[in-house]
Amino acid sequence: MGDTWVVQTGQAGTRLDKFLADPGRLGSRGRAAEALEKGKVFLNDREVLLADAARRLVPGDAVRIWMDRPGSSRKQSQRPPRPGELPIVYEDEALVVVNKPAGLLTVPLPRRTEAPSVEDALGEHLRSKGRRRPLVVHRIDRDTSGLVMFAVRPDAQARLKDQFRRHEAERTYLAVVYGVPEARRGTWRDHLVWDQDALIQKATHPADPRASEARCDYAVLESFGDTCLLEVSLVTGRRNQIRLQARLRGHTLVGEQRYVFGPQTTRPVEFGRQALHAWRLGIVHPLTGRPLRFEAPLPDDMAGLIERLRSGRPSS
Repeated sequence: MGDTWVVQTGQAGTRLDKFLADPGRLGSRGRAAEALEKGKVFLNDREVLLADAARRLVPGDAVRIWMDRPGSSRKQSQRPPRPGELPIVYEDEALVVVNKPAGLLTVPLPRRTEAPSVEDALGEHLRSKGRRRPLVVHRIDRDTSGLVMFAVRPDAQARLKDQFRRHEAERTYLAVVYGVPEARRGTWRDHLVWDQDALIQKATHPADPRASEARCDYAVLESFGDTCLLEVSLVTGRRNQIRLQARLRGHTLVGEQRYVFGPQTTRPVEFGRQALHAWRLGIVHPLTGRPLRFEAPLPDDMAGLIERLRSGRPSS
């Protein structure tokens, strides 16, 4: 149902909202934003949100607009995980650690409060036990899987956030990227600025007054010809940091949809999200001072991707 357009070669790299705003489609950025916000837009038969407005299109992408659709499928078909379904890794009187599935928000979006989130599900879980609401400590992207932490007490939240701010928390990710870094291990250093209009992170000059330092350490764990598995440890924790820093060095994450500027020199690997997993999380307990370290095994989709790459079947 609705109108569908297939992206042509000459339209490659166009932002989704700009593509929708073309006079032959919706005619304005405002109408495009409204359609995205109300769940009227599908990219390759998958609903996209306002947060996806800056996604760059590639030839062959099918963009469908269903303007008569009554509301969003996220209202109709998605629900927060029930308390027994929430993958809680650790819980005590001060904090909770959750192994977040890909596709689930960490916290609700301001303009899409009906979309399921860990915070909402965790709030229901805590209320069922007569406890306080969850308090955000840090976040990971919707389509990134893995460990995310919430506090249960305000004093614990403040102490945990201070560990993250001082770069004392251990945050290690697993990522599958195109290409193999020449140095098998090293450090990526950049200066980044968040573009509030495009909703993306951008590289900038160190002298830019808006700049924030971004630093992470990486190591190549395994290579698969023209792709590889990286271990990436954050020193700083900027939004979308790993996704952009990898791309700046020509190592786009497999499945990446947002940070894909410039030519792609290797054959695309089929994967439904960015291949990024928050694998390890280490902190000092905010009340006892005891070191805690958690690990989340690779989810089935990333484990399957790695097995395909090992066997030389990237697109099967």
